[in-house]
Amino acid sequence: MTKHRLFWPVVALLALLLGDLIVHPAFFAIEFRDGHLYGNLIDILKNGAPLILIAIGMTLVVATRGIDLSVGAVVAISGALACLHISGLGDQNSLGGTLAAVGMALGLALALGVWNGWLVAVLGIQPIIATLILMVAGRGIAQLITGGQIITVNSHPYEWIGSGFTFGLPSAILIALAVFAIAAVLVRRSALGLLVESVGGNPEAGRLAGLRSARLIWLTYVFCALCAGIAGLMISANVHSADGNNAGQFIELDAILAVVIGGTLLTGGRFSLTGSVIGALLIQTLTTTVYALGIAPQAIMLFKAVVVLAVCLLQSPVFRKKLARRRKTAPPPTAVVPEKVEAGV
Repeated sequence: MTKHRLFWPVVALLALLLGDLIVHPAFFAIEFRDGHLYGNLIDILKNGAPLILIAIGMTLVVATRGIDLSVGAVVAISGALACLHISGLGDQNSLGGTLAAVGMALGLALALGVWNGWLVAVLGIQPIIATLILMVAGRGIAQLITGGQIITVNSHPYEWIGSGFTFGLPSAILIALAVFAIAAVLVRRSALGLLVESVGGNPEAGRLAGLRSARLIWLTYVFCALCAGIAGLMISANVHSADGNNAGQFIELDAILAVVIGGTLLTGGRFSLTGSVIGALLIQTLTTTVYALGIAPQAIMLFKAVVVLAVCLLQSPVFRKKLARRRKTAPPPTAVVPEKVEAGV
């Protein structure tokens, strides 16, 4: 059981939740008010939904031996374009206008994914360099869209995406779970997942087998950008505004950490969407814990580093073998040997 890729991430998540319960007994308390559920656990699901989405897209990119550093910029661009369109509507509560804004934002996110995929799959540029281009330029694009200002909106249909509730649960986590379910069906109930693993695990063998590796790699970057675009809508809808400079900042690093914690190797090949979701929940639980326990927010990065390091070490076969070897080679406790007593006559 301990060798399963999901064992240590789940143990780390449960241990963190148990520590929260011990330190703060009311951490698991959930209220039902105005037809909605409230509590720390609900906040973890709602606030972790954008990271879950990006981690799902990042998992497929990493499985092809790639990386996407531009997801934070795509988050900012998507939210900025949607809020700009909504702010210009005569009636911001118009469902048609909101749907148009969402469609425009996701269309632009898809175009950015096509750009990244073209650089990597067609031109052969290293993924870290190709996506770094959009990571840097994307913030400028978001700033140009917003005019360097924070655009605020007051649209109830748009608000539903980030802070609304459906059947008492946050709509954001329901959207994230829907995307996860669609991705899981596509990659685990069809040959698509096996093809992605083949491209990342052994590109030369895939090429000799006739796989269209470039097309598959291109597709993963488009899907990752789409997930980042949806996450950008969630983040901006949750705060009713678009900040081209700060929206989605460092979320690409959290997504990569979530993928690694979930057991997907950065060298490509086999991947786990479920593991990435658990990793994202672990990171969000850690963030919520810091705020709930009154710890200084500046310490979040340090806590993340410690938890990620611990989980990665426990996942490492080499580290576990060294621990087992040290246990075996440890000297046994010294036994007290009674002195021989000569028999008397």
